[in-house]
Amino acid sequence: MVDSAPRPLVHPVHTVAVPATQFIAYAETLEYDTSHALEFVDITADIQNVVARSGVQYGQLAVMSNHTTAAIVLNEHEPLLLNDMARVLSRIAPAGDYYEHNDFSIRTVHMHDHEPANGHAHCQQLFLGSSETVPIHDGAAHIGQWQSVFLVELDHARPRSVFVQAIGTGIAR
Repeated sequence: MVDSAPRPLVHPVHTVAVPATQFIAYAETLEYDTSHALEFVDITADIQNVVARSGVQYGQLAVMSNHTTAAIVLNEHEPLLLNDMARVLSRIAPAGDYYEHNDFSIRTVHMHDHEPANGHAHCQQLFLGSSETVPIHDGAAHIGQWQSVFLVELDHARPRSVFVQAIGTGIAR
């Protein structure tokens, strides 16, 4: 049976034809000191600066947390919303629940002298993810008016690193 329902028309809002230029792959690691669990660190300006340093004009930007208890998310930077998101995460995987990962009497893998009981942070990270990919357009990370890129601390205050890689066409510096 043929579907005869009318389909919505797609109208390009903005198109760009990029002349052949140099391909660039550029990467940096950004370092942060977080101060508490469920902290949303706005790293938008930092990633925009990476794109500017890269020379990429059109391409993709990958932003990745190098940690399993910290996440990267794209969302609105509005203080009450950030409080709401932290509250939802703490309900999804409360710190006070039982996690086998925290039971050091049975756990034998990836143990070290100062191992924290952070099963909740690993579970919260499942819902957020470790990375975001953002288009680079006209030499800038192309994000929406109300969007910001956040490093989300899910565990406790500590040094964190974020790997940022820009790839695309542009002018190598």
